[in-house]
Amino acid sequence: QMQLVESGGGLVQAGGSLRLSCAASGRTVSGYAMGWFRQAPGKEREFVAAISRSGGSTYYAESVKGRFTIYRDNAKSTLYLQMNSLKAEDTAVYYCAARTRLQVGGYSDIDRYDLWGQGTQVTVSS
Repeated sequence: QMQLVESGGGLVQAGGSLRLSCAASGRTVSGYAMGWFRQAPGKEREFVAAISRSGGSTYYAESVKGRFTIYRDNAKSTLYLQMNSLKAEDTAVYYCAARTRLQVGGYSDIDRYDLWGQGTQVTVSS
């Protein structure tokens, strides 16, 4: 059974950078579209970024476009999220997720993801 484990979260000052990793174990992720979501205290979990199975297509929430970059290394079964120019409002628990069923479109739709990691905390101090 495949599992996803996030790492790389932490405390950073506004304007700083972090790189999140999501390592898959038990099975390769190369066949799955994947995404990053986040949940701030008292708020719904929201879409951050997604990437197609091959890595050839990427999708971003407007709030992070131009600051965050999602990419994957299928040989290492690892998904990444490079976060630059961090803001206080980026503070949240960040989750990686995979779509294990073959689907078309809807990369920002949380309900289309059926495998989730446990999350990693990102705190940006202003």
